[in-house]
Amino acid sequence: MGPVQQHSPSDVHNPAAPGEHVKMPKKAALASFLGSTLEYYDFFIYGTAAALIFPKVFFPGGDPVVALLGAMATFGVGYLARPLGGVVMSHFGDRIGRKQALMITLVIMGVASIGIGFLPTYGQMGYWATALLLVGRLAQGFSAGAESAGASTLTMEHSPEGRRAFFTSFVMTGYASGMVLSTIVFIPLAALPEDQLLSWGWRVPFWLSVVVLAVAYWIRTRLDEPPVFEEIVEDGKPKSVPAAVVLKTQWRDVLRVGVVMLFSVMQTTFTVYALAYATGPAIGIDRTLMLTVNAVTVGLSMVTIPMAGVISDRIGRKKVLLVGAVGCAATTIGYFWAISEHNIALIFLFGFLNMTVFYSCWNGVWTVFFPEMFPAAVRYSGMAIGSQIGLILAGFAPAIATLLAQPGHDGWMPVAGFTILCLVASAIAIMTARETYNVPLEELGKPRR
Repeated sequence: MGPVQQHSPSDVHNPAAPGEHVKMPKKAALASFLGSTLEYYDFFIYGTAAALIFPKVFFPGGDPVVALLGAMATFGVGYLARPLGGVVMSHFGDRIGRKQALMITLVIMGVASIGIGFLPTYGQMGYWATALLLVGRLAQGFSAGAESAGASTLTMEHSPEGRRAFFTSFVMTGYASGMVLSTIVFIPLAALPEDQLLSWGWRVPFWLSVVVLAVAYWIRTRLDEPPVFEEIVEDGKPKSVPAAVVLKTQWRDVLRVGVVMLFSVMQTTFTVYALAYATGPAIGIDRTLMLTVNAVTVGLSMVTIPMAGVISDRIGRKKVLLVGAVGCAATTIGYFWAISEHNIALIFLFGFLNMTVFYSCWNGVWTVFFPEMFPAAVRYSGMAIGSQIGLILAGFAPAIATLLAQPGHDGWMPVAGFTILCLVASAIAIMTARETYNVPLEELGKPRR
C-alpha cells in the first residue's frame, strides 16, 4: 500500500504519485462545512416554519395549542427517519466510500426541501397536504441521519494528527452557518403582512435550498476518499455488514454515543421550542426579535466552535464536553427566565452564554469524539447508528416541551428541568468514555491496552 501524505488544498492541483494516498484536511473541512450548511439550513427553516407558520398552514383552525403540537410533532418525525438513513447510508459509506454516500444524502436533502416549498396547504388539500409535509420531513430526516456521521468520519480521517478536532469542527460550523442563513432569510419574510407570509412568503426559504445544494455538490465532487479508507479497499479486507459487525463487537460504544447525544436536546429546545414559547400569546415577544437572537447567538458560534476544537486537541475531548454540559444546564434556566421576564438584554446575554459559549463546547468536539471511538472499517456505521438513535429524543424535544409547559409565569420550569435531565445523562455517559485526543488514527477503536 502507498504512503499517506498530508497536503493542503493547493496540493490537489499536483497529481499524487501512483499508490500515494493524499490527505486533504482543508478541502475535506470545506466540503463538510458546505454540506452541513445545506443540511442544517434545511433543518432550521423547517424548525422555524414549524414554530411560526405550519400550525396555520398545514393544520385545521381551532385550538392553536393543538395545531402547534401537531407542527412540533412533524418536526420530530424527521428524527425518526434519521436512524434509518444512518444505517442505510453508513452501510454504503463503509463499503463503497464516504464520499459517494455523502453525495447521495446531499441530493436527497436538497430535493426534499425544495419540494416542501411547493406543497399545497391544508386549505387546498386538507390532510393530504399534512401527509405530504410528513413525507418531505421524513426524507429530510433520512438524509440528515447520514450526513453528520459521514461528514465527521470523512473529515476526521483526512485530518492531521493533533488537529483532528479543529478540522472536524467545521462540520458543525456548517450547522451555525445553516442556522444563520435560515434565520436571515426568515427575518424579512416574518415582517410581511400575515396573508402574504402564509400564502407565499414561507415558501421562499425552501426554494433557496437549490443555491446551497449546487455549491456543496460541486465542492464534494472534487474531494477524494480518505487515505485510511483507500487502504482498506486495497487490502481487500472482507466486506461484511458493517452495522452488524459494530453492534456485535462495540455495542457498548454505540449505546454510549446514543446517550451522549442527548446533549443535543439543548439545541432543539433553544432554537425551536423557545422560539414558539417566546412569540406565543402567553409571552408575546416580537418574532423578528427572537429570530435575531437565534441568528446572532448561533452565528457567533462559527468562531467559538473551532476554538473548542482547538482546545480539545490540546487538553482532551471529555473536559471540554463536560464544561459545555454544566454551562448549558445553568444558562438554560437563565434563558427561559429572561424570556418570562421580557428582559431583552438578558435574553441576549443568556442566549450568548448558552449557544455561543457552552453549546459550542459540544459542537466543536462531538463530531470528532464519536468517530474516534470506532476503527475505520465500521467507523461511519458506529457513529451513525449511535448518534441518530440518540437524536430521536432531541427531535421530539420541542413537542415534549410543549406538553410539559404549564400556564403562568413559571410555566417554563418543567421544560428547563427536562433539558437539564438530558444534559446530566449525557455528562455521565461522557465520563465513562475513553479519552481519544492523543490516540493515533490507526489505533482508534482498538481494545485498550
